[in-house]
Amino acid sequence: MTDASSDTLAAQADAVTAADCCHELHSDCHSDLCTSVDHQSVPAGTASPELAAGLPRQTKVRAWEHVGSLVRPTADQLPPPPERIHRRWDRFVRLVGDRGVLRLLASHVTVFGLGGVGSYVTESLARSAVGRLTLVDFDDVCLTNVNRQLQAMPGTVGQSKAALLAERVRAIHPEAWVDPVQAFYDLTTSDLLLSPQPDLVIDAIDNVTSKVLLLETCVRRGIPVISVTGAGARLDPTQVRIADLTETKVDPLARVLRKELARRGIGAAGAAGIPVVYSEEEVREPEVPGWDAESGFQCICPHREDSPHACEKRRRIYGTASFITASFAMAAAGWAVRRLLEPTAAN
Repeated sequence: MTDASSDTLAAQADAVTAADCCHELHSDCHSDLCTSVDHQSVPAGTASPELAAGLPRQTKVRAWEHVGSLVRPTADQLPPPPERIHRRWDRFVRLVGDRGVLRLLASHVTVFGLGGVGSYVTESLARSAVGRLTLVDFDDVCLTNVNRQLQAMPGTVGQSKAALLAERVRAIHPEAWVDPVQAFYDLTTSDLLLSPQPDLVIDAIDNVTSKVLLLETCVRRGIPVISVTGAGARLDPTQVRIADLTETKVDPLARVLRKELARRGIGAAGAAGIPVVYSEEEVREPEVPGWDAESGFQCICPHREDSPHACEKRRRIYGTASFITASFAMAAAGWAVRRLLEPTAAN
């Protein structure tokens, strides 16, 4: 996290007007929180400057009004914790302490992939007081997402996963700075989507090429990252584990990641240190639904003609369950929060 001198902190605190203060924007915001974290209001419908410029023209960027931390002090520079930050965080403060919550409020996490795993990761981070979230997913909700994705309901089919999840975060954590970005992560968007550099990245992408690129980029830039491997084709949540990428068992996607990273010059030594959430349960072959057996497979994804991830473009579609994807997500979110709370974490 960028260090801020006491003079800079004082100057920026003086610049905050009554209209900028979250008292005016959110009536439930506790005064002690306002005095410890500087806030700014950005007009609704505008993306943050870092994300609003430079994305490919076909990329849709949808952002909510931001109310987020402008000053991101180091742990040593954090002001003395108030007796109570806000009753919304009461039970969490009792677990990690005032300073722990203040550290999380000053943290920035980027979540790539907002499906069955990423949506639950995002909600858990929002409920854990993370102050800034960048949410990246190119896709819209499909009816087939309803069984496992938080933002997927019959009434949200065809809407942006990122935008819907941002709305949910704002309802949970009104003070959060949220950047929802509907974009595909690849070489053309990588620099922009990682700017400003977050304190931590959670990889919940299910496209292998994008996944490998993201892990490679994080390793080379020194960004803490945790990756989620295949959550499909499993039925037993007790088999979910966290391990180093070099030490996984059974998981075929983890093997592919190791191989592809090695081809890019990140061998065992480099791949070591990348934690992954995976399952030791053997992959279950997909059952064929009766409607496919009768009339053949028919994709119902919205905008499937333009989607790089439509069902028709997949060689095989595995089954999924919410209690599995959520288990993967809770493991990843837990690791992320523990990492952000470490005394040596760069925030």
